[in-house]
Amino acid sequence: MQEKIVILDFGSQYTQLIARRVREINVYCEIYPFNKVPELDSSVKGVILSGSPFSVRDENAPLPDLSGIKGKLPLLGVCYGAQFLAHNYGGEVAPSDSREYGRANLGYVDKSSELLKTVGDHSQVWMSHGDTIVKLPDNFKIIASTEDIDTAAFRVEGEVSYGLQFHPEVYHSTEGKQILQNFVVDICGCKADWTPDSFVETTVKGLKEKLGDDKVVLGLSGGVDSSVAAVLLHRAIGENLTCIFVDNGLLRKGEYEAVLDSYKHMGLNVIGVDVKDEFLSELSGVSDPETKRKIIGRVFIEVFDVEAHKIQGVKWLAQGTIYPDVIESVSVNGPSATIKSHHNVGGLPEKMNLKVVEPLNLLFKDEVRRVGRALGIAQSLLGRHPFPGPGLAIRILGDITKEKVALLQEVDHIFIDSLKKSKLYDDVWQAGVILLPVQSVGVMGDERTYENVVALRAVASTDGMTADWVHLPYDFLARVSNDIINKVKGVNRVVYDISSKPPATIEWE
Repeated sequence: MQEKIVILDFGSQYTQLIARRVREINVYCEIYPFNKVPELDSSVKGVILSGSPFSVRDENAPLPDLSGIKGKLPLLGVCYGAQFLAHNYGGEVAPSDSREYGRANLGYVDKSSELLKTVGDHSQVWMSHGDTIVKLPDNFKIIASTEDIDTAAFRVEGEVSYGLQFHPEVYHSTEGKQILQNFVVDICGCKADWTPDSFVETTVKGLKEKLGDDKVVLGLSGGVDSSVAAVLLHRAIGENLTCIFVDNGLLRKGEYEAVLDSYKHMGLNVIGVDVKDEFLSELSGVSDPETKRKIIGRVFIEVFDVEAHKIQGVKWLAQGTIYPDVIESVSVNGPSATIKSHHNVGGLPEKMNLKVVEPLNLLFKDEVRRVGRALGIAQSLLGRHPFPGPGLAIRILGDITKEKVALLQEVDHIFIDSLKKSKLYDDVWQAGVILLPVQSVGVMGDERTYENVVALRAVASTDGMTADWVHLPYDFLARVSNDIINKVKGVNRVVYDISSKPPATIEWE
């Protein structure tokens, strides 16, 4: 049984970061909403309480039931989690005299504490809270302070419970990862043996047991997630896996042929389906982004369903769902409001009446890539930028035509190819081009032109949840702009998007 740490989520923006840090220590962990605590069997070695946008003094503050946890398992409260422990077990939490955000340095550290034994004097930590602990319960003892905060960290006498008013999971807490390692390895006793190789071994074994001789169908996108899922399944069930790759006419230039060729060399059983005209016909005259997505999703499901039913005896639908998708569906406040819909998951299981298998649904994006490397998948595929399921449809603002797709494919090809030739591609998490629904005046030769404007977009990120625009060199941007305008008829202006997420999104639609 895989040992693990359970993280209870109170809605903090940093909860997934706690999980990522724990997993970087090679300890497996899972996130659950505070009000949906799982059964804590012998595999659970400890529990972490996350931060929260709430105050413990709020009338509607999250109230977890810790009766089966506190005093029975090692427990670490982070920020709100620490304040909850103090506030609900006899202490007092009050608004800070000054809001405590940003860097701070520990002035006092109890080196005899198992949690902080390796932490240096004046270690930098990151604060992010408007309340502070002003009084601890009698059996709580301070183990760290800063110049402004008496209780930066505490332990509970008579049990293995701790609290931190700072965030050890963020980059600015310079010894934060070591503190988490002290907790999960030394205090909880985790072996730290959860690695990409061990994941592959246990997952392939589990897939063999789960699927037996059943046939499985998987929709490939050419991206990292579906490719790694396909190779994992192929290793487990071989020829009983059939992959379907649909060309919806909205892929990058030459991508359909290139992806099919790469999969063929990987030994996968792949069926290519060219239905460009069908998709473009259905999208004709449609400008609304959400309507575009829904049409693409519907047509994809219809095409995939027809192709899948040509395969005799299929019982399972495989999907490349990853862990952030799973967390999002069971968030603290229920499923998040729809920002955008995707076509590669929704509706397929219900329509096809198949059981679903998701071999990657415990992994973050960067972990998927590490597992891919352990499987021997080429870096050229693992390093591919994410590409939206609806493809170029959501990078053409306004209605979609065959001519607009062809124009955008050419511009996109120049941009992406230039990033690769300039050795900038791997410095960018995701890049693409947006065709704007405006035209601008230009001059070419002695003639005035009235042609299209395109926007280049390149962002740096870890998992797409937040992203910053990449500061591409001016000479590179100048060269790309010149190439696009000279080589792509119909474009006379190139702009560069310097918006971060939030407040903007990575895609424009």
